[in-house]
Amino acid sequence: MARTILVIAILLPLLSVAGFAGDNPQVDRFRATAERMHAWTTADKGLYPMLADFTDHYPKRLSGSEFLERGLDWIIAKMKSEGWDVKTQDVMVPHWERGAESLMLKGPYTRSMPFCALGGSIGTGGEPMRAKVLVVSSFADLAQRAADAKGRIVVYNVPFTTYGETVRYRSAGATEAARYGAVASLVRSVGPYGIQTPHTGGMGYQDSVAKIPAGAITIEDALLLQRFQDRGETVELELSMSARWLPDAKSHNVIIEIKGSELPNDVVVMGGHIDSWDLGTGAMDDAGGCFVAWRALTMMRQLGLRPKRTIRVCFWTNEENGLRGGNAYAEQTKNERHVLAIESDAGTFAPTGFNCSDTGEYRQYMEQAAELLNPIHANRVETGGGGADIGPLKKYGAVLIGLEVQGDRYFWYHHTEGDTIDKLKEHEVNDCVYAMAIIAWAGANK
Repeated sequence: MARTILVIAILLPLLSVAGFAGDNPQVDRFRATAERMHAWTTADKGLYPMLADFTDHYPKRLSGSEFLERGLDWIIAKMKSEGWDVKTQDVMVPHWERGAESLMLKGPYTRSMPFCALGGSIGTGGEPMRAKVLVVSSFADLAQRAADAKGRIVVYNVPFTTYGETVRYRSAGATEAARYGAVASLVRSVGPYGIQTPHTGGMGYQDSVAKIPAGAITIEDALLLQRFQDRGETVELELSMSARWLPDAKSHNVIIEIKGSELPNDVVVMGGHIDSWDLGTGAMDDAGGCFVAWRALTMMRQLGLRPKRTIRVCFWTNEENGLRGGNAYAEQTKNERHVLAIESDAGTFAPTGFNCSDTGEYRQYMEQAAELLNPIHANRVETGGGGADIGPLKKYGAVLIGLEVQGDRYFWYHHTEGDTIDKLKEHEVNDCVYAMAIIAWAGANK
């Protein structure tokens, strides 16, 4: 029995594509192409070093920054050297700079604290701000302690549950604290794990409420401040921020494509956002997503594959603090017929499948095609929204698909200095190329 199980375990990966012939028409139809793609991506040793080269030299690609524009120039030059006809779309993007910043614990004792401003925050007016602290566990807790918030720095010590649930304290925390007279707002970094690492990210204000400085502290320090307060000790902080807004800056989306052989005006677009926050190198969020789409198209060309419909790769700019690239792309291509849009923006870890906006016939077709991803254990298809950059295409009729990966470590490094190439594994990045290529190829040849 044990020998039989061992033989099956050895043979299953070898049969996982071919074994569906006759049972699944899409696997049978695309099997030979899929086998060639899988062999190519498994052997590829060029993508990971290229991604490392880019992120090492062009980190902190926040909209409006020199790093973003120099990085885009590098990408365009590299694509042209590979023989691509590169197109760009001009986009005016917001330009926020954090400048110098610091946070000091002044009581019960003195020490510096790891800190980062939240994107879009104002500064402290050119000089440090010193105030006592009020730690709260939720917006409801803040409302109950409204009388204690006036003149204080409000600290939201909210444990991470899901990103969608917890991120609202980052995005709206300053406004809610200001309603009760707080002078600044600090949020426990939005993530499940940290080693004294603050996470940045976007926040916003309401014009009807006073604007106060907003930043993030580490999980450990949020818990420390909570313990001080629970003991009845007075906690005091000194905050200094020179964050500021500058006029909008010019950036651009970058596009390459393989024209369709039969329906060139029908488009399957795939990609990610090339901008990043100004902490870390944005390898995981989201240069990896851009580069796997680029590599998938390169593979198709090198294998001599010509899709029925056009397959396009787009590097969208300004996803992190404005979504101007995604909106500009949708507006500038609205006269084209986008049948499918695919986004990778969850980290290029081991792929597990896709989420899909369609729940009908197209979804069934993609579920059949996803069986081609059995060799990398990524055939799961769930209902979902695809991604932020491709979202604007939905109103023009595109089906939206998002790459799903093993994301247990994603929010460890999300929007931090820890988002660097070493967090990604070469074989997992290559598997993401295969996954993106299969879904794009199936969509383009439906």
